[in-house]
Amino acid sequence: HFGENYLQESVAKIAALAGVPNAPDLTWHFIGPIQSNKTRPIAQNFQWVHTIDREKIALRLSEQRDVHLPALNLCIEVNVSGETSKSGVAPEEVEALATQIVRLPRLRLRGLMAIPEPTSDAALTHRRFADLRQLRDRLNERGFAMDTLSMGMSADMEAAIAEGATMVRIGTAIFG
Repeated sequence: HFGENYLQESVAKIAALAGVPNAPDLTWHFIGPIQSNKTRPIAQNFQWVHTIDREKIALRLSEQRDVHLPALNLCIEVNVSGETSKSGVAPEEVEALATQIVRLPRLRLRGLMAIPEPTSDAALTHRRFADLRQLRDRLNERGFAMDTLSMGMSADMEAAIAEGATMVRIGTAIFG
């Protein structure tokens, strides 16, 4: 599984690795912000998108996903720390967006994603991740079938895993 933030770089990598003989099947995750004009290559090249924060983007991905490809796995990005500088849906708006997404063809809502504010306060980091897990659990109680919590990066992956992360983004720990 490989996660990419930058569309142009990732499409080139995907194409280069697709032609490697005897290479294992790779799963590509788009984890960067999405502009409307970038949805087509994302829909055509990735298996996962972690940064859905508005219906317009989900609708474009649904319309542009090839009908012969498996459903595109999605996570709704949640702004758990309420930072104005960050993307993501406010926690109280997640259910409405999730309801819109599950109605779209060629998409599969898998879970929630968050990147809380950077802090040295370990208790706050745990609380942010716990808030996301609890939000996912409440949504599942309302009939959503989400199995994914995409949370935690190299600096806070232990806290994320302790709070139920099923996917962590650990590029810095691997690549420096």
